[in-house]
Amino acid sequence: MIRRLAPLAALALAGCTVGPAYRPAPLPASAAAPFVSTSAATSNAAVPEAWWRLYNDPLLDELIGQAFAANTELRVATANLRRARGVLSEARGARLPSTDISGSAVEARQAVATPTGPVAFESEFYRLGLDASYEIDLYGRVGSSIAAARADAEAEAGTRDTVLISVAAETARAYADACSGARQLAVAERSLKLQSDGFALTERRVAAGRDSPLDAARARAQLEATRATLPGFAASRQAALFRLALLTGKPPAEVDARAAACTAPPQLRQPIPAGDGAALLKRRPDVRRAERQLAAATARINVAIADLFPRISLGGSVSGQGVTPGAALSNRGFAFSIGPLISWSFPNILATRARIVQSRAGAEAALAQFDGSVLAALQETETALSNYAGGLNSNTALRAARDESAEAARIVRLRYAAGAEGFLAVLDAERTMATADAQLAASDAALTTAQIAVFKALGGGWEMPAS
Repeated sequence: MIRRLAPLAALALAGCTVGPAYRPAPLPASAAAPFVSTSAATSNAAVPEAWWRLYNDPLLDELIGQAFAANTELRVATANLRRARGVLSEARGARLPSTDISGSAVEARQAVATPTGPVAFESEFYRLGLDASYEIDLYGRVGSSIAAARADAEAEAGTRDTVLISVAAETARAYADACSGARQLAVAERSLKLQSDGFALTERRVAAGRDSPLDAARARAQLEATRATLPGFAASRQAALFRLALLTGKPPAEVDARAAACTAPPQLRQPIPAGDGAALLKRRPDVRRAERQLAAATARINVAIADLFPRISLGGSVSGQGVTPGAALSNRGFAFSIGPLISWSFPNILATRARIVQSRAGAEAALAQFDGSVLAALQETETALSNYAGGLNSNTALRAARDESAEAARIVRLRYAAGAEGFLAVLDAERTMATADAQLAASDAALTTAQIAVFKALGGGWEMPAS
């Protein structure tokens, strides 16, 4: 018997995979080069795992930690990853023999014919059996199924990591927006205070006959226009706080009081460490996910092709039976069988070939998606770097304009008090200064948003919780 089974064992060990072997898709030659949109605001240093710590804001660190622990989208992605790993464990189970254990104890009564007529006969019968079967993976169907499930699990890990990046970036953005909203509201309130003081002064001068009622009307119009901007800034700040609560897994009523007290957005005081294109494509989990999806699709081609060939299983059974429990477990009641089983689905050959065509088309689509993911990652990063460089230059110019307009307003007020300038000059200078303050506050907010967009595009932030 052992000599008969030896060729089958050799076949099991010599099993091969039919179909195409997976090879990683090539990357564009220019993908590994430094970024095109480099500037003094970036460096070639490696992107840190926890990029948000570069802001040196402990509250921001804590908020992102809360989001990693409680964000609902992240919980969904983590559950999906566990499910994919469960599917992989199930696929690996096909490497092991399948077994069935059965046992029965029955009492039967039947009529037995005798010369004197039928006689009732009662007897007990016991049986205990063990059946086992093992599929010899001669054409790689089981191995390819495991490879596809493994690639699916790794792709799902890429999805989870992509959600981690998004959660970190969106939490930082919501916190920055809340701080920026408070800053813009404070700037508008300060402008409102200056204009209110100017209007009161104008009313006194009108009452003294030194200015005309038209000057008072103009001052009042500017005052009310500034007042009208306050509700919008307050609403934007509140919306950012509510968004922050959602990201950290809390209802709006549980907005973090420390975030609500923030009055200035976090700013990075150093060049952004951006690395290069090669490091970007290795780090971005969406690119990794697309590559693993391509690997899974290629493995499924092999699974479909393997269905063209017969399946060979090695089966065996051991049983004991008898009219008493002792007899069922004795040598007299022992029985066994072992041997190969070959099955081949000839009637479904057309359906199998159709599945092969479907699998090949799925692999072609996965390859196109991978190429698209690579190009999208490069485009998103270059765009974010370009926007940040432009925003930084704009912020520098607006800061200089705000300083000059503040100095001009101070001089005009002094000249107006001395009678050397008319009220229109004061009104125009204060309007210019209020506009410059508002533009600078908006630019500071946009600059922080641009910084966060760069970090999100660079794909960092998933390593810490994943490890």
